[in-house]
Amino acid sequence: MTADTTDPEGRTADPAERRREQRGWYFYDFACSVYSTSVLTVFLGPYLTSVAKAAADADGFVHPLGIPVRAGSLFAYSVSASLVVAVLAMPLAGAAADRTGRKKPLLAVAAYLGAAATTGMFFLEGQRYLLGAFLLIVANASFAVAMALYNAYLPQIAEPDERDAVSSRGWAFGYTSGALVLVLNLVLYSGHESFGLTEGTAVRICLASAGLWWGVFALVPLRRLRDRPAAPAEAAGGEGAVGGWRQLVATLKDMRRHPLTLSFLLAYLVYNDGVQTVISQASIYGSEELGLDQTTLITAVLLVQVLAVVGALGMGRMARSYGAKRTILGSLAVWTAILAAGYFLPSGAPVFFYCLAAAIGLVLGGSQALSRSLFSHLVPRGKEAEYFSAYEMSDRGLSWLGPLVFGLAYQLTGSYRDAIISLVIFFAAGFVLLARVPVRRAVAAAGNPVPDRI
Repeated sequence: MTADTTDPEGRTADPAERRREQRGWYFYDFACSVYSTSVLTVFLGPYLTSVAKAAADADGFVHPLGIPVRAGSLFAYSVSASLVVAVLAMPLAGAAADRTGRKKPLLAVAAYLGAAATTGMFFLEGQRYLLGAFLLIVANASFAVAMALYNAYLPQIAEPDERDAVSSRGWAFGYTSGALVLVLNLVLYSGHESFGLTEGTAVRICLASAGLWWGVFALVPLRRLRDRPAAPAEAAGGEGAVGGWRQLVATLKDMRRHPLTLSFLLAYLVYNDGVQTVISQASIYGSEELGLDQTTLITAVLLVQVLAVVGALGMGRMARSYGAKRTILGSLAVWTAILAAGYFLPSGAPVFFYCLAAAIGLVLGGSQALSRSLFSHLVPRGKEAEYFSAYEMSDRGLSWLGPLVFGLAYQLTGSYRDAIISLVIFFAAGFVLLARVPVRRAVAAAGNPVPDRI
């Protein structure tokens, strides 16, 4: 059994052991980011839409559970539904993790359930749009639960002054793997005929390979990360699911004692809803509204991945000089300009789409990494998994509103341009809400040391 080397705050005290855990922690981003990139951002949206259109009636509607849904809205609605499922699962998982001190087994269950559902997308063909929607809901909800547990390790494996850098490196690892696998996907997809494959089969292989990649590389963090003993107040909770729900209620009451932390979560919920919707709907917008082919979309997302590594590390450095809050606010202003430019993009013009992708890449990784590290300072000791479940609810679990608005806008207008411009409100409102959060007071109110620059 590994000796307990944690300090009174639950962090790993030995520097060498802390670095070892950090390196293992980076590899979960390396494992799961391929799902975000290859599945959610590039392939599944256009492919599931084509499967739904093949099953649609003469008016372009499919009828899951007897409900008329425009085929072009199915993917957005499925993403939204998956995040509602995640809302129900994440707080329970977080409460159980903090109550028992055993985050790692729960992380393993969520990761491998998501990886299995993603691998099962190989069987999505013909008119099986219901199978595709089901697998998307399972995979995306599992992804959100696993990320909540994974993020909860950050305050335990990094000192306060390390967290911006550690969080940024994790995102950089993720975008590196996303870029690497996208290169392989591009080779397979663009050369599918030379491999003796149909276009649909090549897409299904790309989808399934993301699940296999996720499962294989998840072994690294599961070997290197270790569980900490639960804080006494957390260990006193009940057993099983009932105890988990009781702890969840206690967590919600506890969060009312930290209104500044809740203020940050509200701001993050709003602006990140816009970020997640752009990520998940970008390929639909490019293929259906701009008339771009799949190869163009893959190379554009590959550009995003490469520049996101640069952006995550660069914005991490900017945070050292200007603080995480100011750097995030700057990124939100850029996001707003990106959406405005996207509304006016001409159809069939890949060069302009690449320019937009480059701008997205430069702000995407940094805004996500710094939001995660900033929140880690606002979490009370012993509440890491529960509070990061709430954070992940903001990150993915409550980001159902953006896809829902996007899908409704298309369903009502038939225009993806109207859908994309509606997302500006998320970034503008998020900017205003975040600007009003006194982050130094929020860190002190959570009982944590205040870094020199935040």
